[in-house]
Amino acid sequence: MTNVELATRAGITAPPCLRRVRTLEESGVIRGYHADLDPEALGYSIIVFALVSLKSQAEADLQLFEQHVETLPEVRECYMLNGEIDFVLKIVATDLQAFQRFLTSRLTPAPNVASVKTSLVIRTSKRQPGVPVALEQ
Repeated sequence: MTNVELATRAGITAPPCLRRVRTLEESGVIRGYHADLDPEALGYSIIVFALVSLKSQAEADLQLFEQHVETLPEVRECYMLNGEIDFVLKIVATDLQAFQRFLTSRLTPAPNVASVKTSLVIRTSKRQPGVPVALEQ
């Protein structure tokens, strides 16, 4: 959206709106901008969530796993969890065969991986990136 449209929605004029946006960018509140791409239009029809348990939870081992995940473009999100499962990963693939190859050749044999449990997404009913922001009135 343009700065003018944002200013109109916020109920202020464009110059102070732009200053506020720049301040939010400089302070790191706004971390970046992205295009909302349609995965299926780009050939990614499969989304899988993987629950990964590691053999060791030593900080060095956790960091090595995170570094490995950074090298895997199919992994779109990675969260470390508290509890029985160490990480949950959101993975995309072009088809089930591609996901199976990824799972057996890149994820399961990764160092320190004890187990991987996967769930295939059937339908997405809500996808809203970011956090809820209350507009000042």
